[in-house]
Amino acid sequence: MSHPRADSPAVDVREADRLRRLPVDGSATPALLVDVREVGEVVAVRADDVVVLPISQFALRYRELPGDRPLLIICQSGNRSGMVAGHLVRNGYPDAANVAGGMIAWERAGLPVRRGPLAPGEGELPRG
Repeated sequence: MSHPRADSPAVDVREADRLRRLPVDGSATPALLVDVREVGEVVAVRADDVVVLPISQFALRYRELPGDRPLLIICQSGNRSGMVAGHLVRNGYPDAANVAGGMIAWERAGLPVRRGPLAPGEGELPRG
């Protein structure tokens, strides 16, 4: 993957939280929040209802992401997720965006977080 580009789309954490909870543009499909940090980082702190797709597995697994809904990519600070969002946009996922500021900004904004081990099924891609 290449470095993030200035034209990679980005949203702030409050907008990301709103987009994943509400239908977008009249669609019945809310955005999917995808955390690209490694599992150890995700266990420390994460947004609720997040899909975990570590950057170490990303190149092999990104095609598992749905192409028919917006994707909001988050990491710790926004650097890794910026690279991932740019890669997705360049590879057939036009509705992918970086969550600016990452989990640092998410937590500072007082948005809901979870801590501790992932529950069974938590972090998995939605089926169908």
